[in-house]
Amino acid sequence: QVQVVESGGGLVQAGGSLRLSCAASGNTIKIIVLNWYRQSPGKQRELVAGNTTGGYLYYTNSVKGRFTVSGDNDRYMLYLQMTNLKPEDTAVYYCAAVTRERKYWGQGTQVTVSS
Repeated sequence: QVQVVESGGGLVQAGGSLRLSCAASGNTIKIIVLNWYRQSPGKQRELVAGNTTGGYLYYTNSVKGRFTVSGDNDRYMLYLQMTNLKPEDTAVYYCAAVTRERKYWGQGTQVTVSS
């Protein structure tokens, strides 16, 4: 089993910054990549940033130039540095640990950006 925990969400004004953290534990040797997703009310969960199974970084177009992912070499931690936040970034942000079998999801952390 793999456990995933997100932290760092909160309320910020537009233009502000937040840094989200994702910590994976358990059978971490099974983890291939960690990725950040987000979900707003009434919308499907979308991939925001992270690694593909091909080994290169991905950012959704709406966050390019504003968000940056980084992590440790063991792939047990993944950070999302969010700058120049916009109200449309408001969502619950989830971290997913990808194994050969399935994705393991964290509980999510709320990010709210005020106008």
